[in-house]
Amino acid sequence: MPYPELKRIVCLANSRKTSGRCIAGKEIFPDGSVGGWIRPVSDRPTEEVSEYERQYEDGSDPQVLDVIGIPLKNALPKGFQRENWLLDPNYYWKKIESVDWDDLSVFADNPAALWINGHSTDNGKNDRIPISMTDSIESSLYFIRLPALELSVFAPGANFGNLKRRVQGRFQYRGADYWVWVTDPRYERKYLQRSNGDYHIGECFLTVSLGDEYHGHAYKFIAAIIQPQ
Repeated sequence: MPYPELKRIVCLANSRKTSGRCIAGKEIFPDGSVGGWIRPVSDRPTEEVSEYERQYEDGSDPQVLDVIGIPLKNALPKGFQRENWLLDPNYYWKKIESVDWDDLSVFADNPAALWINGHSTDNGKNDRIPISMTDSIESSLYFIRLPALELSVFAPGANFGNLKRRVQGRFQYRGADYWVWVTDPRYERKYLQRSNGDYHIGECFLTVSLGDEYHGHAYKFIAAIIQPQ
């Protein structure tokens, strides 16, 4: 059986999705130059990557800022998620090295806006887009640098008897306010251990992702938060 194509990416997201994870990063070519986004996906309908599929040979889990060699079968774009590649579950992923904070600027994006604004949920701001407006979207991932971020911990459904809490990121980017749910499990766990309230975070990088369609909209999520080490 021929070995699948091996793509080398810097991991910029290892976020929660369904029963697995959404992994994404930017390609690094042999000469060190940076390419576009790659999101490995499984062949399941919801495309999440299981622990078994993403593990290294020693059984450990890829971490944000790892440089990873990933065996991939073929490009598998889906709507506005044009970065998707079908993974090969028969091979281990390989950690090559890690990058640190000082290396991150080369990977940053500088979009005029986080896709399309003007559409919000009850608890969010500019946090979703009607599917009917997504035809022109060519990327579902951005990696941006922020001077500050606020994390808000609260139970959005408390008035309806649902006391489960969530973590929301609130920030401003190019003059627009964004209130977007966090799906980075490291920061979810860390801040759900705290009391309800608002917590200020200084300078950071965010990976912002546009998720699958849900009830006629695509929702924006904070898939990773990276602070200076």
